[in-house]
Amino acid sequence: MAHPRGRLFARSWAAAGAAARRAPIVLLHDSLGCVELWRDFPAALCEATGRRVVAYDRLGFGRSDVRDGPMPPDFIADEASRFFPVVLQALGMRRFVAFGHSVGGGMAVNCAARWADDCEALVTVSAQAFVEDRTVQGLRVAREQFKEPAQMQRLARYHGDKAAWVLEAWLGTWLSAEFAGWSLEGVLPRVRCPALAIHGADDEYGSPAHPALIAARAGAPVRIELLAQTGHVPHRERPEAVLEAVAALLASAG
Repeated sequence: MAHPRGRLFARSWAAAGAAARRAPIVLLHDSLGCVELWRDFPAALCEATGRRVVAYDRLGFGRSDVRDGPMPPDFIADEASRFFPVVLQALGMRRFVAFGHSVGGGMAVNCAARWADDCEALVTVSAQAFVEDRTVQGLRVAREQFKEPAQMQRLARYHGDKAAWVLEAWLGTWLSAEFAGWSLEGVLPRVRCPALAIHGADDEYGSPAHPALIAARAGAPVRIELLAQTGHVPHRERPEAVLEAVAALLASAG
């Protein structure tokens, strides 16, 4: 997909039957993620819901083009306003379901709020709604872990020469003083579609306060699914539970 700042890579999983004509699910990945790191989840989601599923690499990630310079402090809202509409147009989509993991969950919230007339439902998985002490502590632990060459080599398998930029875009942004006051509080009231907030009880990057805030501030009903003995990646750790909850949400949303 062509964007003024560079090309974006996307992949689509097609569905069959009546549900295939309904709004597709668009996946927004986490801070170190890309299309490939969703692994087999998009195909399983397509099968569980009967809907088309689309995932794309944000600029600077995966197979998308390089993104120069540091990530701006407003990058979460910026994804919804500058990049997401290009994805919709390029893939011929108008109505959609926004599904985001981790920081992608914050982006999904912004997409649902900015394009409220076209967003049929919202799903957040391990989304951060503000910068919590637990989040900061998890990031500091990750910074130490990525001093190991093997960690960077793994990151490079998915992001190539962009790996160092990807890591700094995550740690450098979230640990910066400019980002410390970020929150979804001002955006959530503009969400008007049914929503599901999935969170692991043992998430190392955020406590259950995050889905609680999403539910308290959203402008539409939000169902919280707090999964016991689950960390930051519920769709990998507990895929059946995630798929069941998403399918139930979309069945009720029509």
